Formats: sequence, structure tokens, C-alpha cells
Amino acid sequence: MSLRKLLVLAVVAIVVALYFVLDLGSYFSLDALKAQQAAIDGYRQANPWLTAGIFFAIYVGVTALSLPGAAVMTLAGGAVFGLLWGTVLVSFASSLGATLAFLASRFVLRDWVAARFGQRLQAIDDGIRREGGFYLFTLRLVPVFPFFMINLVMGLTPMRAGTFYWVSQLGMLAGTLVYVNAGTQLAGIDSLRGILSPGLIASFALLGIFPLIAKKIVDSVKARKVYARWTRPAKFDRNLVVIGGGSAGLVTAYIAAAVKARVTLIEKHKLGGDCLNTGCVPSKALIRSAKFLSHTRRAAEFGCRGASADFSFADVMERVQRVIRQVEPHDSVERYTGLGVDVVEGSAKIVSPWEVELTRHNGATERMSTRSIVIAAGARPFVPPIPGIEETGYLTSDTVWALRELPRRLVVLGGGPIGCELTQAFARFGSKVTQVEMLPRLMIREDPEVSDLVVQRFRAEGIAVLLNHKAKQFVVENGEKILIAEHHDGNSGREVRIPFDAVLVAVGRVANLKGYGLEDIGVATSRTVDTNDFLQTNYPNIYAAGDVAGPYQFTHTAAHQAWYAAVNALFDPFRKFKADYSVIPWATFVEPEVARVGLNETDAREQGIAYEVSRYDIDDLDRAIADSEAHGFIKVLTVPGKDRILGVTIVGEHAGDLIAEYVLAMKHGIGLNKILGTIHIYPTLAEANKFVAGVWKKAHAPQQLLEWVGRFHAWRRGV
Repeated sequence: MSLRKLLVLAVVAIVVALYFVLDLGSYFSLDALKAQQAAIDGYRQANPWLTAGIFFAIYVGVTALSLPGAAVMTLAGGAVFGLLWGTVLVSFASSLGATLAFLASRFVLRDWVAARFGQRLQAIDDGIRREGGFYLFTLRLVPVFPFFMINLVMGLTPMRAGTFYWVSQLGMLAGTLVYVNAGTQLAGIDSLRGILSPGLIASFALLGIFPLIAKKIVDSVKARKVYARWTRPAKFDRNLVVIGGGSAGLVTAYIAAAVKARVTLIEKHKLGGDCLNTGCVPSKALIRSAKFLSHTRRAAEFGCRGASADFSFADVMERVQRVIRQVEPHDSVERYTGLGVDVVEGSAKIVSPWEVELTRHNGATERMSTRSIVIAAGARPFVPPIPGIEETGYLTSDTVWALRELPRRLVVLGGGPIGCELTQAFARFGSKVTQVEMLPRLMIREDPEVSDLVVQRFRAEGIAVLLNHKAKQFVVENGEKILIAEHHDGNSGREVRIPFDAVLVAVGRVANLKGYGLEDIGVATSRTVDTNDFLQTNYPNIYAAGDVAGPYQFTHTAAHQAWYAAVNALFDPFRKFKADYSVIPWATFVEPEVARVGLNETDAREQGIAYEVSRYDIDDLDRAIADSEAHGFIKVLTVPGKDRILGVTIVGEHAGDLIAEYVLAMKHGIGLNKILGTIHIYPTLAEANKFVAGVWKKAHAPQQLLEWVGRFHAWRRGV
């Protein structure tokens, strides 16, 4: 804590201490007010403005320092100044004092609280930014909530001081009037309790929840306005229609069928979506074959004089297709029909908020009504409009699987997870690969040291990694395809010409927003389908999940969102849940494999979250040494001084598997101490998770206690 903050805290503590030591509270009692009422009133008549100023200043001080006595001073305002001027003085003084307490709490405590509870506070902060005025107004109107506590707690939120002031003044006005009016009849008051009857408290409570009720009414009116031009069917053919049969769509439909809803799932291409057909499954099959080849080239590391593999790239790609066919039954029409889902192969179009028009592959059309719709239309590779790219031709993560001949020279555009995985795989099959990335690092979402390790490995395997290179133009010269890129080095730039036989575009993915009626009925979209915390679109009965909704484009996140979309679509307005993104893991399947959950150091610094780092280098791990995979590290970020995990990055063999222990720990609030106390089988890679917990424990060992223990043992030896 800074010197200035400590100084403010010390001044406040001294003033509060003096208040109690000098028994100043005795001057703010009801009996003292009654005894001095005549004297105070006489002084006011002789010095009206001075009396008002003194009263105002004392009231501000009492509320700013959160001292007891504000209620009695409010009565004094009515007794001395009357209803009108008493209300004016108390209203402005109490609001000003409350705002000063709010600002003091923010100045002294906000950074400290954010450093220790940053992630947990995120949801609260988001709610305050959206609806903080409603919350504060409600709290101010209900007198059961201590006002000084509201001041201090709200100071820990991102609410603007101006908003806090005017909402407080408005919200406290009703209570101020009651107390000031009671003060005008001071002689008849025996205790503060008698001022607020149970009926009056109940009235305030009802008044307090009015803003929330009003908000619900406003939301309902907005929804009705959205639906105004549509005629709602009297009854529905379906409880739910799901558009898209990828991960999000399949899980949504499965959950709906499991709770006995009537659900139709519409897919125009293949069930399983990108993950099964062009993404996760084929890429991992390709990577596995490429990894086997890389091991033959490392034969000497395993004590073998030599090893080789005779392979055909066409055979490798046929294996990829076999793997897809083997996994395919998990996502098949037959399986989901057996689970109770009405699966339809064809194209869907939303024609009203409650109607979907279906066109089957044989041309037959059908219109079905439904209470709710879930959009799970996925995403597709983004192809940037680089001059000449259409003329030279290009591959994407969707089309690369049709290859049967290995490109001799391959250019990969993009340094994200997809680009990196395919870069290394094709290089291991024998392509001369040049990876072009316009940013200064590969895998920009990871920490710089992670990017550096991946680049070092790529270059060691013969991959040309060109960072800070922006693709400008594709040309064909003398029958040869050439990429012209601009290399940015500081403030200057120079052109680089890269000849190639094939180019793979892997610069990101864009949501599928066209072709199924969103624009026709006015579903709000930006880069994705716009949704609220419950995955609802601007039409409350239409939801979106998966890549089409964001914010993460992972198969496991799509399945995670699907639960919320299905349950909310089927059970709203009786029950609905906000989608929880607090613990989202991911992995990039290059060598060294990279996995992460929660914050890394880059994120923590950007968000201003304090953290400690515990790091264990895997080159020290027995199993990694035995496997000749002694490289990489585990890095755990924790709350300073505590073992609560903020985030984990793992680089090394099977990182995507090892991260699961930390995902569980973060989800259920398990700290490093408990991981350290968990038995891990020897020798396994998972022991690294325990060892990094040991690194944290060693750094936080109670040195003074250990010193005394050492003396104890010396005493027992008779020394």
C-alpha cells in the first residue's frame, strides 16, 4: 500500500479513535439533542447562516467518516431548521459525506481488493457497469441496509462518483423526509426505533424493489416491441429447433431430448460440424502421423542406431479420413435419432421468431413452429482480400484435407493455433514451409516466452518463421507463384518475395451469419450473433451458442455454452442461467504442446491484477527425462501471499492433458497446498503439477517458525 494511502488511512483511524476516546458520541444522542434543543434553536435565530454551515459541515464529517450519529443529526435538522430547510441541508450533506466515504474507500482499498479478488469481482463489476444505478437506488430506499456500509462497498466497484452521488441523493430523499419530519416533532419521540414502523419499513422495501420491477417491465416492453410485427402461433410444433449440427448444436439437441422436449436439429452439411470433419479430429490425426515421423528422425535419442519410415502422403491423408469415419458414429443421425432428436438434413431459414422453414436435400420444403430457436451455425475460415489470392488459389483448414500430393513449398499465412499446428505437421512430412505472421510473435495470446519456445522448435525443424511480415500481394511470374510480403523492422519496411507451390490461409475464422434468415427478421449481429449473458439475442426466444456466438471458438466451449442455451431456451421464464466463462482452458497441439487456463502474465499485467509466479522446468522431471521429452515448463499465477490459482500455462509433452488438474482446481477453489498434498504416481508427467506446487510452498515457507523449530531440535540434541 502506498504512503499516501497509508496516510489517509491513519488520519481516518485517528479521527475515529478520538471520537470514541473523547466520548463525542454522547453529543449525538437523542437525550442530548432534546436537552440542547432550546439552546441550539436560540443560537440559530441569532446566527442562521453560521448555524446552517456548522450543521452542514458536521453532518458531512460524520457521514464521510462513517461515524454513528447521522440519524440523530437528521432529527436535529428537522427540529432546528424545519421540514423544508432541514430536508435540503440533510439531503445534500448526507449525499456529499457518503460520496467522500465512497471515494476514500476506493482510494485506499480498491486496488488491494482487485489484486486479491480480481477474477471473482469481474462479474460484480460487469453488473455494476450495466445496472449499478438500479442496485444502489434499491439499497438506498430500503432502510435495513446500513448506509455507511453501502458507501464503503460501492467504493470497491467501478461505479462513477457522479452516478453514486445523484443516485444516493435521490434514493435517500424518502428516508430523509421521514426522519426530518419526525425531528419537527422531537418532543414526542422516545427512541429512534419508533420512527420507522414495520409498515413504513415494508413500504420502503416495496419502493426499493420498484426500480428492478420497472426494469423488468421495460425489458418486457422492449421484447414486445421486437415482436410487434409478428403473429405468435397459438400452439407450437416443437419446443426447440436447433440450426447447425456441430458441437453446440448436437449438445443442445441432446439436452433438449434428455428432458423430454420435442426438438428438431437441422444440418445442411455433415453432423459433427467443423470439429469432426475439418477441424479437431482430422488435424489431430494428421499431427499424430507427423509426430511418428519426427520420432524416427530422433532414433539416436532413444538408443537406436537409426530408423526410417516409408510413407505416402496420400496414404496419410486416407488415414485421416479413416479416423473421421471411425469417430463419425458418435455424431451420426442414427445416434441422435435414437436419443430422441428429430434430425433433419437440409437447409434452415428463420422466417419469424417462432417459425423455421426447412428445405430438405431432395427439395421438399416444410415450415415448423417452435417456442424457441438455438442458432449454432458455426464459423468458417476467414480469407483476407489480398490482391492476387484468388488467381493463385489457396487452401484453408476446410479444404486442405482434399490434398493427396504433398506441396513441395508451402506458405502458411497466420501464426495462431491452426496455422502453427499445420505448419509443423506439413514440415514434418517434408514440405519446405514458410510461416508468415504480421505480428511480432506466434501465438500472440500466450506469454512471450511460450512464443519463443515454439519458434525455436520450428526453426530447429527447418521451418522458416517470418515474423512482422505482412502479406501484400500474390503474383505469378514465369509460371511460378510468389507471395510479396512487407517486413516491418522498426520504422522501416522492405519487400520480401517468397516463391511457393501452395498457400494455406489460417488467419482466423468468421461466424456464419448469412443465408438462414437472421438479416430478414432483424436478429442483431456484429462480428458474431449478439447475445446477452443468457445467450439470448434481441429476440428473447432466439438463442445462439458456439462459434457463431463467441467469445471463444473452441469445441469444448461450444458444448459448454450449449447447456446454457438449451436450459434457458426450454425453461425461461421459470428459470435461466448466465453463461459462465470463468474457467476456460485451451491447448495448441504443436511440439512443444501448449495449454492454458485462466490468466497468464500478459493478461494479468494488462488487467492490472497483482500476482505471484511459481515455475517448474520440466527438464528436471524424471519421466520427461526417461521419455527424452525433457523440455518446457509449468507456470502458475497465484494471488500474492496465497495459494489461490489465477491461471496456469503448461508447455511440454501432453500439456493439454496435464492442464485438467488445474481446470478442476480453479473451478472448485482448490489451491496449490491441496495439489501438493495429493499423491501423484511416480514416474509420470503429472508429477510436474505437484512439483510446481512445491515451488510455491518453498517460497512461502514460514522462515521464523522454521528457525524456532531448528532451535527446538538443537535443544533436543543437548546443544
